[in-house]
Formats: sequence, structure tokens, C-alpha cells
Amino acid sequence: MALNDVSILWVEDDPVFRQIVATFLSGRGAEVVQASDGEQGLNIFKQHRFDIILADLSMPKLGGLDMLKEMSKLEPLVPSIVISGNNVMADVVEALRVGACDYLVKPVPDLYIIEQAIKQGLQRNHDQDVSQADFDALSHQELSDNLILLEQSVEAAKQVQQQLFPASNISYPTAKVDYSLFKNNDISSYFIDSTMIGSDHLIMYMAHLYPEDNRAAFACVLLRSFVNQKLKSFRSGQSNTIIEPFNMLCYLNERLSKSGLDIRVDIIYVAVELTKYRAAIAQSGQGLRCYLRNEQGLSPLALAESLQMGIVGWGTPSTQFRTLLPNEKLCIATSVPEHRQYLLEDNFKGLVYDASIAAGGFMQLSLS
Repeated sequence: MALNDVSILWVEDDPVFRQIVATFLSGRGAEVVQASDGEQGLNIFKQHRFDIILADLSMPKLGGLDMLKEMSKLEPLVPSIVISGNNVMADVVEALRVGACDYLVKPVPDLYIIEQAIKQGLQRNHDQDVSQADFDALSHQELSDNLILLEQSVEAAKQVQQQLFPASNISYPTAKVDYSLFKNNDISSYFIDSTMIGSDHLIMYMAHLYPEDNRAAFACVLLRSFVNQKLKSFRSGQSNTIIEPFNMLCYLNERLSKSGLDIRVDIIYVAVELTKYRAAIAQSGQGLRCYLRNEQGLSPLALAESLQMGIVGWGTPSTQFRTLLPNEKLCIATSVPEHRQYLLEDNFKGLVYDASIAAGGFMQLSLS
């Protein structure tokens, strides 16, 4: 049958919906094991091997995202599909970062959609062709639909951004990222992101997004979803692009150009090899600067300007490699003197609305 001998762990707290889906998938030939919450799902996962995980995001005891994070540590190559009941784009993007290969939104109008998602997830997981691994996190049509929504609704765009931005201090096992971004309007045209890549690398980037309107919120989702694709390729052993800033910006430019959405980006992208304190840095566009910070203050790194990503005739990013000295910090900031002063004062507030301060800001990486 369609899903013959496919073993599925199905984690859902709604007993009616869980049983309906389990009965359908079993009828299609799958072996389905059910769990009623994330904690139970994780315990079952530790005891058995599964071909794929199907999980709700909102559950008691242990939410779907936290459950998938723990599962990814144990078996990073097992694909997962998430089902979201609140249709929050930030949840979807975070699920993709955790390692989910697809997402579905409740109510699911046709159970055959779940079957098709499972088939595609298994196919992507077994396909060793890198070109086949680089699926967009969101389809072009879904991207276009969300763009229309965000263009029409300032509130929707604002909510998306608020969900994507982390707290002002992000702690990792051997590093910390702090930041402040100031916005004068409901939507910030600046975006920051960081994440661990395996146990030995950390990446961070700061971007200035154009046009500076509601679409900037959408561009944050688009940019982060493309980064997530290379994160998944790294986890599956298919590509090291995400820790190679030059290649990463080339990839991002290709994806942005092919999106057809006329989004342009200034960006500085950094990958740090934590065990050797070695940083690789790439830059596209203008307006952002990379600094080394020590007791003497900020020292700018000499990175040549290049064209923005996402425009016709884009060249290649400028790059530099640097070994960080003890107590040396790596910073990215806009060119506004006030922002640099706040950085030197360790004024880290996260995303802040303040009409009296120029839009922009800074982020700082500290290693321990």
C-alpha cells in the first residue's frame, strides 16, 4: 500500500484528531505509534526506531518544538512534520530550524495531504542529491500569499517580527550573543539571527532589509527560512555551506533573486569555529560594519563594500578570516555613532521602539 511498513510516531494531545489520523495512516499501510503529549512522545522515541515523526506544536507537559529539539539530539536524521493549530509563521520557521521537513496547518482539509507530506519527507531524507535537498522552507505560492497578507496588515507584519526576534541576550554553551535594534516604525527593517551549528560552530548575521515597509517583516521570514535549509543540509551531512560565509551569501543571493519578490539585503554573516576561536566573515551591501572589540574600544575590520543581495548584476561578497584573541569580541553595527556608543556601554535591549533614536543597532558575540 501507499505507506507500507513506514513506522510513524504520531504525537497529538487531541484524542479525537489523533485517532482519526492514526486510523487513516494505518489504513494506508503505516505502522503508527501514538503519544498524547511531548513528554510521552520523547520517551517512546528513545525506546523505538521510527521512519518519521508527525507532531502537533501546541501540547501540554512538553511542547512540540522542545520535543523535536530533544529528538534531533538523539537521531538528527529522522525527518519530522509539524502541525500548527495557530498558523503562526514564527512557529513554522522555528520548527524548520529544529529540523522539521514540512508543516501542515489545522484544520487539515484532507487526510491525503498528510500522506503526501510523509512521502515527500521520506523522499527528501533518503535523497543524497544536494540539489534535491535545497527545497524552499515555504513554497513560492505560500511565500506570495503571506507577502500579500503582510503588505495589507501592519499588525500582522508586526506580530511576525515580534515572534522572530529573540531576547536581548542569547546564551549558548560556550558563547553569548547580545543585541539592540531600534525601530522608528511598527516594522523594523533590520534583522539579527544566530544559532549553533553542531557542537563546534556558531553562526550569526545582521541584515538591513529593503523595501523598508511591511515587506521587511516578510523578508525576515524568507531570509531565515533559507538559512534553515542549509542548516538542515549540514545536519544531514550533505553540505557545509552554512559555516562558509562566502558560499552562504552566494546561496542566499541566488534564492532571493529567484524568489521574484524584489527583496534586497545588506548583510554581514559570520561563522565562528568555537574550538579554535576562528571567525570567517562575509559582507554584501553597505551600511553595516564589522568590529573587533577589546579594552581599547572598537576596531573596524577592512571588508570591501559590495552590491546588495537580491539585485541584478550582483557580484560576490567581500570576505575576511580572523582568529579572536582572549577577551576579544566580534560585533556588527550600523554606521550611526549613537549606536556604537550604546554598544560600548553594553546597552543591550533587544528590539526596541524609540522614535528618538535612528533606526538600526548592533549585535555582539562573546566567547567563553
